[in-house]
Amino acid sequence: QVQLVESGGGLVQPGGSLRLSCAASGSIFVIHAMGWYRQAPGEERDLVAAITRAGNTNYADSVKGRFTISRDNAKNTVYLQMNSLKPEDTAVYYCNTDITDVAGRRRSWGQGTEVTVSS
Repeated sequence: QVQLVESGGGLVQPGGSLRLSCAASGSIFVIHAMGWYRQAPGEERDLVAAITRAGNTNYADSVKGRFTISRDNAKNTVYLQMNSLKPEDTAVYYCNTDITDVAGRRRSWGQGTEVTVSS
């Protein structure tokens, strides 16, 4: 059973920064792509950023130039550095991973971490 533990959310003023982390644990063979999604109240869950095992990245247009996704394969951890935060970035942020473990290959979700951008 793969577990994803997220951390780093909180309350921040507009223009501030936060760094989210998501650590995967369990009987993992390979972690393929890792990514962050977010869901604001009343909205759908949307992709924020993703990164392949090789380090190729893609971002939602709304966060390009402000957010940076990275990963540490040795620690099975993905990060999201969020700078110049805006009120519209307020949402619950979810980690998502494409993992092969003893049960095969599937996608897994974290429990979510809340980010609030407000003065």
